[in-house]
Amino acid sequence: MALPILKSVVACTDFTKTVQPYISQLYDVPQQFYHSATDPQALKELYLNTNPLISAFAISLTLVPIIALVVSEINKNYSQIDRVWSLLPTFYNLHYAAYAHAKGLPTQRLDSLAIISIVWSSRLTYNYWRKGGYTVGSEDYRWQIVKDYVNNPVIFFLFNVLFISWAQSVLLFSVTMPTYVLLLAAPIVKAQTADIIFSQIILAFIFLAYAADQQQWDFHAAKHSYQKVAKVPASSKFTAADLDRGFNTKGLWSLSRHPNFLAEQSVWLTLYIWSCWTTNTSYHWAGLGAASYLFLFQSSTWLTELITAGKYPDYKLYQQRVGKFVPSLWGEGMPDANAEGKKRK
Repeated sequence: MALPILKSVVACTDFTKTVQPYISQLYDVPQQFYHSATDPQALKELYLNTNPLISAFAISLTLVPIIALVVSEINKNYSQIDRVWSLLPTFYNLHYAAYAHAKGLPTQRLDSLAIISIVWSSRLTYNYWRKGGYTVGSEDYRWQIVKDYVNNPVIFFLFNVLFISWAQSVLLFSVTMPTYVLLLAAPIVKAQTADIIFSQIILAFIFLAYAADQQQWDFHAAKHSYQKVAKVPASSKFTAADLDRGFNTKGLWSLSRHPNFLAEQSVWLTLYIWSCWTTNTSYHWAGLGAASYLFLFQSSTWLTELITAGKYPDYKLYQQRVGKFVPSLWGEGMPDANAEGKKRK
């Protein structure tokens, strides 16, 4: 049996009933897949007879990291997981929705989440594409900095295996674990008004992330043009002093140093809270994914800001006056760049 028989909605979050009995399938699935690879009907039966959380976990443990590791080592480019970052969580959420359809479970909640996931992927993929992320040879500049800091090919290879290729792949699976809980709850809890509210909240965070991305894009487009021709573009909302500062402190970026990151983390945190609400629980095991996601953003943002503060003299003042993610109620905000320029003169 691929899914547990549950008598209460709270039981949907019981790890010993919903996950632990199926862990052994992790060992069986690879061999069964090998024997069924050329038989579509056998593959369909394997898919339906495997717990959906386990099949998703198996993909994140094996297929994705192996491909990412091989390609990254051949090309010496370590942004392979970055290229599928915006796609994998949606793939897993679509998988849960498809599995529910195949099993004849109520799917209204999962279908809504699948659509939201596609919107989320569209926004993030578009932003990554327009910044050149899919250009041949493109790589996150931070990987080279980490590689130079490690300065040991063996240690960095192990870092690539354990973190870049494997841990990040599992992380992108783990943020969707609450969707599995929602799948289990589908036969017990009918779609309700709360589902619409949570859907709208997630969409609002996606829109916030898009708005922040666009403001950042506009700033850097104006900055690059200004640096090239020594003239602020006529259509720019920024002044020469703003662009000379080197980093954006206008719009959403005047309230948060990383409003796009705030919105991105909030998407997956809201999904977890949605699963808690649906199952009448305060917390459960599937929150590990959202917690890990938040931890990753804390550490990666620390590195990003360390680099940025070394490039721009005013950035340390920005760190003091503007909250990293959540806007500070007591923050003074950044002073106007034009006023600061006059003072210095």
